[in-house]
Amino acid sequence: MEGMTRAEIDRDESRDFAFVGKQLRPRDAATLILLDRVGSGFHVLMGRRHKRHAFMPGKFVFPGGRTDPDDGRIPVMQPLHPDEAAKLASRGKKISDRRVRAIALSALRETYEEAGLLIGHSQPFQTDMADWQGFAEHRVHPSLETLRLVARAITPPRRVRRFDTWFFAAWRSDVAVALPDGGPTEELEELVWLPIDKARKMDIPRVTQTVLADIEKRLEHDPLLRPGGDVPFYHMVRNRIVRDIL
Repeated sequence: MEGMTRAEIDRDESRDFAFVGKQLRPRDAATLILLDRVGSGFHVLMGRRHKRHAFMPGKFVFPGGRTDPDDGRIPVMQPLHPDEAAKLASRGKKISDRRVRAIALSALRETYEEAGLLIGHSQPFQTDMADWQGFAEHRVHPSLETLRLVARAITPPRRVRRFDTWFFAAWRSDVAVALPDGGPTEELEELVWLPIDKARKMDIPRVTQTVLADIEKRLEHDPLLRPGGDVPFYHMVRNRIVRDIL
């Protein structure tokens, strides 16, 4: 992905995205990469999007979606590790603590809605927010201390939807409740745990393939995903994708 020109990435993604003529402002979004240690390797959770979607139809992806600013109102058992929060806050413009929390919490909410997996502590939890009633119903208090930032990517221009997406990673053991029938939105048709090298060969978007390669490399020298690791940032500068490190 790094070094691709705007024309090259447009051709590469022409079947994955609907294009528009106007310039859309990227919206905050978050994705959760759930990992599982299996023997000496690692498996990753992937889900297939419905083919009716305008955004990456039929592709295998990680659970995730757009951040709701109100997600920042949700109380958490434990906050993000300070090193991870600092990465989010260093995005080049002023960002409040509540917005940092909202971005991270949206990864948990979307993972529940799309995959039926609730991450946190098995303790009573109450909220008046409709999107978080599943956590209250299943007595899971959301918690962020185990999340690790592993990548950031901004959707190139002209897509029907654009996101400034933060990719978090967590472990399968962090899941407090796994609903047998998946998430309530049924946005993902199929959920599968795959070895990372096999996941990279699935029908996945270019950015997903890139992030999987990055996390596979990181796990080679940091199998515990310690806080404060390098976070690759993919974005377009002068009509070419660049890779910076946060």
